[in-house]
Amino acid sequence: MSLENAPDEVKLAVDLIQLLEENRLPTETVLAALAIVQRDFEKKRAAGQ
Repeated sequence: MSLENAPDEVKLAVDLIQLLEENRLPTETVLAALAIVQRDFEKKRAAGQ
């Protein structure tokens, strides 16, 4: 499967992985930050945004 034809969430995931790997952040820091981001977007979804 070409990334060009991939769903938007896959494209975004690939971009995020690349960004995080390029910055050589510790895995635990990345996972903690992603948990914060997930909670934030879940709150927005629940609020109807």
